[in-house]
Amino acid sequence: MYKSVLIAAALFSEGATTKAAIARARKMLDPGGKITLVHVIDEVPGYVAASIPKEHLTARRRDVEEQMSALASGAADIEFIVREGQPSAGILGTAQEIGADLIMIASHKPGFGDFFIGSTASRIVRHAQVSVLVSR
Repeated sequence: MYKSVLIAAALFSEGATTKAAIARARKMLDPGGKITLVHVIDEVPGYVAASIPKEHLTARRRDVEEQMSALASGAADIEFIVREGQPSAGILGTAQEIGADLIMIASHKPGFGDFFIGSTASRIVRHAQVSVLVSR
């Protein structure tokens, strides 16, 4: 069904939602297809970044990379990418770069401002050029 699936990786709850997405993606993957996990570290505003030691920012990225590596768990059909910036732009950009035919993203419990799905998921759905699967 799909040759390339991009999963927006959530790293809370020990990656439970991402692990579930990987299992679901494998069921929809063509033989020889690939899964790419992407996590976008939200940009820290400049006025805040100036007061945070660089070691903390570097340690945060290293921690994210270790968690992503654990989620990929050495599987041949899974690779991971860590980006920095605005999450929806990073996810959409990665999807375009790798030629994904499906983007999978989890949605959090919404607040009033994003009543039906989360704001990042909502942006992905509105702007993606490929199919999007949103799960809760």
